[in-house]
Amino acid sequence: MNISLLKKLCITLIIKGGLIISFNSSAAGLPPFTEGQALPSLAPMLERSMPAVVNISTSTNIQVNENPLMQDPYFRQFFNVPKQSRQQQKNSLGSGVIIDSKQGLVLTNNHVIDKADKIMVTLTDSRQLNAELIGTDPEADIAIIKIPAENLTQLSIADSSQIKVGDFVVAIGNPFGLGQTVTSGIISALGRSGLGIEGYEDFIQTDASINPGNSGGALVNLRGELVGMNTAILAPTGGNVGIGFAIPTNMIMPIKESLVKHGEVKRGLLGVSTQDLTPELVNAFNLENKHGAAINHIESNSPAAKAGLEPGDIIVAANEKPVKNSQDIRNIVGLLQVGDSVTIDYYRGNEKRSVVATIGKQEIPHIAGEKLHHLLKDTVLTATPKDQIEGVNISKIEASSYAWKIGLRPGDIIISANRYRVHNLEELQKVVDPNTPLVINIQRGQDGFFVVLR
Repeated sequence: MNISLLKKLCITLIIKGGLIISFNSSAAGLPPFTEGQALPSLAPMLERSMPAVVNISTSTNIQVNENPLMQDPYFRQFFNVPKQSRQQQKNSLGSGVIIDSKQGLVLTNNHVIDKADKIMVTLTDSRQLNAELIGTDPEADIAIIKIPAENLTQLSIADSSQIKVGDFVVAIGNPFGLGQTVTSGIISALGRSGLGIEGYEDFIQTDASINPGNSGGALVNLRGELVGMNTAILAPTGGNVGIGFAIPTNMIMPIKESLVKHGEVKRGLLGVSTQDLTPELVNAFNLENKHGAAINHIESNSPAAKAGLEPGDIIVAANEKPVKNSQDIRNIVGLLQVGDSVTIDYYRGNEKRSVVATIGKQEIPHIAGEKLHHLLKDTVLTATPKDQIEGVNISKIEASSYAWKIGLRPGDIIISANRYRVHNLEELQKVVDPNTPLVINIQRGQDGFFVVLR
C-alpha cells in the first residue's frame, strides 16, 4: 500500500469487550514526512541561534579566616594574635545571550555575575573574552555585560506578548558546566508570579529542561527568536522536574535600556501598597468584581494620593494591562520611569473608575560613606530592601577605594558596627566614631564576617 495513502487512513482496532479505539495518523506527535524527504529537524534554526548564546564563568576572591576565633577583632587584640587570613577563590558558571553584536552587549542573570571580580565569556568558536559589567538590576535578576564586538552573532528579539501556552520553545545554555546544550519543550504557563524568586516576577513557565548553569541562557521560539531568558527552576528533589522559569523579553528590554543608559534601573513611585483580592475581602466589601489588587495603604503626597486613589479601592488594570493580583501592579509600575503616566482602572465599591497618575521619584535614604568615616570614602550606604535582613546596604563602592581593597562589595549589608546591632542609617550614625577604627559585621548572602577599618 502507498505510504501517503496509508497516512490518510484511520486504523480501527476492536479489542476484547467490544471497545473501539480509532487512531488517526494526522494526530501523531512527530511532523509528517514522506519517503525521500528530509526528516524534520531544528538543526538549521540552531545553527543560526547557538553562536549567540555564550558560556559565562566568574571568579570572586573571598577573604577567609584560618580560625573562626580570628573573626573577632577584640579576641585578636586581647591575645595579641596577628590577623591570619587567606584568599579563597569562588568560581561559578552560567550562560548569556548576545543581544547587540555591534556593541558587544550580553544579557545574563544578575545572580550569575553577582559580586564577581572577573567575568569570562566563552563563545561557541572557543574564543574566551574578558567581560565588563555595564549594569545590574538585582530585583529583576537581570544584568548586562560587554565583550569586544568582533565577529559576534546576536539573537533577534521576539515580542513575548504574542506567545501562547502550547507554543514550542527551545532552551539553550550551559547546564552543569557541560558546555552548550539544547533542550526543547513547550510554554506551560504565562505570567507566573508570587514565587518569591525575584522582586519583580512575570515568568514564562516551560517544561524544556533547565538545570543549574542554564541561568542567563536563551529561551527561543522555532524561528530562533529570543522570547525569554532562562532564570530558575522548581526543584523539590534537587533536579529538573519539568518546571522552569524564564523572564520574558518584554520585561527584559526596558530594563536593558535603563542599564545601558544609567548602569542601574531608576524605578519610579506610585505610592500604593496592595494585597491580593481574596474571597473574604470580596465578601467583606460586597464586591461584584472578584479579581484585582486591593489598596491597603497610600503614601502621603505620593502620585497615587494626588490622583485621588484611596485605601479600599480595587485596581483591576494599569495602562490597559489586566491586574489580577498585587504582583501584577508591582510589575507594571516597576517597568515605568519617573515622569511616565499610568492610567489606573479601579473599583470603588461597585463603581468602576479611571484615573491618570504621574510616576514620581523614589526617595531612598542614603549617605556618602565618607560622611560617616573617612575609610568608607567612595561608598554609598542606603537602607536595605524590604525583603532583606534589616541593616545598612553598601549600594555602591568604587573599585579603587580602601573599602574595596579590604574586601567589601556592593550588596554587602552592615548588621553591626563597633559591636552594636544596627537596623538603619540613623542607628549606624550613632555608633560610628570617625576618629577611631571601625569594626563592622557584614552579611553577604548566607555568610557573615567581620571587617576592621583602621
